[in-house]
Amino acid sequence: MTPVDGDIPFFDDGKSPDALRTIGEVAKALGIRQHVLRYWEEQFPTLKPLKRSGGRRYYRPEDVKLIARIDRLVHHDGYTLRGARQAISGKDRVETGKSDASAQAAPNPAEIRAKLVSIRESLAKALASA
Repeated sequence: MTPVDGDIPFFDDGKSPDALRTIGEVAKALGIRQHVLRYWEEQFPTLKPLKRSGGRRYYRPEDVKLIARIDRLVHHDGYTLRGARQAISGKDRVETGKSDASAQAAPNPAEIRAKLVSIRESLAKALASA
């Protein structure tokens, strides 16, 4: 279940929406493996869950929102981790002068098709001459 941007995913565990969540609860709710969440903590300085005794992680609602945003950027919008990190920090708008909407604008399908047709023709010629 991927939440809409800014929404916290629905947790069906009887806890308050503002409750702290374990890494297992967050991983299950968002469909992201736990080791990926741990890796993202290293890659995204703003993702800092609370750590209690024994290193057990507890994610606040704002952490869960950030994870959902990272997931959307990386797995749905096609960002690299570096690009997602820049998008979250706001650097992409400063460096390129583009807004989020224009930075995520899809390329023209006609242009993509024309490039693919050209590549296919080049490959066909190469195979024919081989």
